[in-house]
Amino acid sequence: MKKVLLFSFFLVLGLVFSQCLPVWLESSFDVIEKGIKTLMFVCLAFIMINVGREFELDKSCWKSYTADYFIAMATAAVPWLLIAFYYMCLLPSHLFWNWEACKENLLLSRFAAPTSAGILFTMLAAAGLRKEWIYKKTQVLAIFDDLDTILLMIPLQILMIGFKWQLLVVIVVVCVLLAIGWKKLGAFRIPQGWKAVLLYAVCIVAATESIYLLSKMLMGADGGIHIEVLLPAFVLGMVIKTVHQHGRQEERMTGIISYLFMFLVGLSTPQFMGIDHAARAVEASGVIASQPMPSWGVLFGHVLVVTFLSNLGKMFPLFFYRDRQIQERLALSIGMFTRGEVGAGIIVIALGYNLGGPFLIISVFSLVLNLLLTGVFVYWVKLLAQKVYGVKE
Repeated sequence: MKKVLLFSFFLVLGLVFSQCLPVWLESSFDVIEKGIKTLMFVCLAFIMINVGREFELDKSCWKSYTADYFIAMATAAVPWLLIAFYYMCLLPSHLFWNWEACKENLLLSRFAAPTSAGILFTMLAAAGLRKEWIYKKTQVLAIFDDLDTILLMIPLQILMIGFKWQLLVVIVVVCVLLAIGWKKLGAFRIPQGWKAVLLYAVCIVAATESIYLLSKMLMGADGGIHIEVLLPAFVLGMVIKTVHQHGRQEERMTGIISYLFMFLVGLSTPQFMGIDHAARAVEASGVIASQPMPSWGVLFGHVLVVTFLSNLGKMFPLFFYRDRQIQERLALSIGMFTRGEVGAGIIVIALGYNLGGPFLIISVFSLVLNLLLTGVFVYWVKLLAQKVYGVKE
């Protein structure tokens, strides 16, 4: 629970500083902004490598995972589409069918799709559920949930920038990476302490940035090949033969990097207080960025609705696994409520496309609220598990 509260604290702290630092530092802030984003992507790659390390499947039983993948895909898609529709309803009526607004909303609302695998596994294990069906099934669904979120970023990229030849290269890279990840799942015994994983993360960010800058230099400003760090980092984690590190130093440093990432996500949020709306619209382009910021009361009301819709959509597994008791299926669905670093990573990608405005702020605060409620969700799961398995306090 302490880890979840710290996630929320550092995300909110970053939000506060995102409003203050540009005012305090003025033009100097532009100098350090690129360094902030680079460090943020290094932290994201570090986190995704560790998520990939949790991807442990029995390839001989791959057919048994087919239904799980489609259930996980739907569990990610339903909250995403519910929130995208809600955001569209908040726009002026003449923009409801506006294509630019639709595609921006599809990206901004995708933050609600991924379940936080790392947080969820840790808290369910601490609740004494590691050997139960809920834990094992949640582990499969949460990892597939994250994988589906990563894969869907490809068509979302196409929507955002149009179908260009560079995206064909990206699609080929994605297919090759997925083939390597599946064929070499858990095949490589390489160092995986926090220092080694951090080095891998730095190398991935350096490689993706180098590809982008080199292709941009050779092909012109519009010819850059931009590969998001999410999938390469995830696949690297997949091919590592996982050895779980349980040392105090290991856990502490992994936690610090995750906290730093949440802080940097908040710090990268565009300004939304005390500045001229026209100036804000220049910094963050798009239809959504041009919308007026509502009052704090109205904003918080939208945060509550978005949080409710995102968790309602995560109830999809309740309608499947009919061979299990309804308490187990309900516990499985509630376990999928947890949000964390991968959801924040989607917000980071949205920021990379210069999206801003009230919907981005609502998304960030909804993420914070879900983080704060994570302890409640896991306690609820544990109560349901006690009725089914007799798990003791």
